[in-house]
Amino acid sequence: MRDFVAELEQRREAGLYRVRRHMSGPHQPQLTADGEPVLAFCSNDYLGLASHPELVAAARKGLDQHGLGGAASHLICGHHSEHHRLEEKLAEFTRRSGALFFSTGYMANVGVITALAGKGDTIFSDALNHASIIDGCRLSGASVRIYPHSDTATLAGQLAETEGHKLVVTDGVFSMDGDVAPLRELAALCRRHDALLVVDDAHGFGCVGPQGRGAVLEAGLSEDEVPLVVGTLGKAFGTSGAFVAGPPVLLDYLVQKARSYIYTTAMPPALATASCRSVDLVEQDEQRRDHLANLISRFRAEASAMGYELMPSSTPIQPIMIGDPHEAIRLSGELEKRGILVTAIRPPTVPQGESRLRVTFSASHTDAQLDQLLRALKECARQKVADRALVGT
Repeated sequence: MRDFVAELEQRREAGLYRVRRHMSGPHQPQLTADGEPVLAFCSNDYLGLASHPELVAAARKGLDQHGLGGAASHLICGHHSEHHRLEEKLAEFTRRSGALFFSTGYMANVGVITALAGKGDTIFSDALNHASIIDGCRLSGASVRIYPHSDTATLAGQLAETEGHKLVVTDGVFSMDGDVAPLRELAALCRRHDALLVVDDAHGFGCVGPQGRGAVLEAGLSEDEVPLVVGTLGKAFGTSGAFVAGPPVLLDYLVQKARSYIYTTAMPPALATASCRSVDLVEQDEQRRDHLANLISRFRAEASAMGYELMPSSTPIQPIMIGDPHEAIRLSGELEKRGILVTAIRPPTVPQGESRLRVTFSASHTDAQLDQLLRALKECARQKVADRALVGT
């Protein structure tokens, strides 16, 4: 039997041990974590809709009208009219022919990839793709070729030397770096080499593109150029669940073949009711995106001036590169002493040597709260300089 205790201790010594926090109250910038008040800059609630009163009211109305449980899988008797209404709204929102509602983003990626590629096929995956994409590739049984992050030149060579069915899959906005994939170049390569392109834009929808319609539309690409896009509702949309949007033939194929869609109970219809209202809010509230953009711009300017190494991102994901996992944990802990919650991201979530603090912004953050974060970062930078001077003496 494996020595599980020893493995856990090794993780602690390497600075890779993870713990769960106990959160209470509604999700918003001011949270209670393990009984202590904190100002959080680490959630994916990019537009601040997770506790929006209109979404709470819509969910309550949905519960009154449709009950709670999904009761069955979509292909038995669980596909409710509210699920179907949400799919129609998501198709219109993404400017696509149709959409398919999944229970989670992880299930959507695993379902799509394993349905569209299998033994004898080849999948081409960006080196920094999300774990759900990686696991979908592994489970598919297809040959998997990893290309360096956003390296379209290497990908072009890989596609040119590969025969048979080819699937290229990439994040739209990368969840740990915050940068956007070179979607125009990827679409052109896939057309040239007869490959099917799938974009997971979980972190783009709501924040990127016209009316928050995502990175694919921001790049000016159509359904013909990017056949399938994946999105989640638990981030900028503030609810839960996920979707795949694209042409009817591929969506029908997924209904027949995607095991994570076929063999799971449908999400509660009331959740779909709330998500329908959320799509409306995302479309209509440009002020939230404008405020979010201003917060990001201020943070980048002032944190960079303090000497922090930021990554090239214009999205709500603003990582501070640290490198060493122990140092990332230390800085996260120093911020928490000052009432700021920012989590340290370490391997295997990110590559070795690239541990970081993943600062994320929400439209619910105020300018005063950003000031509080910046003051705390300045204090931490000064303390580190003082500590180094003390060690030097």
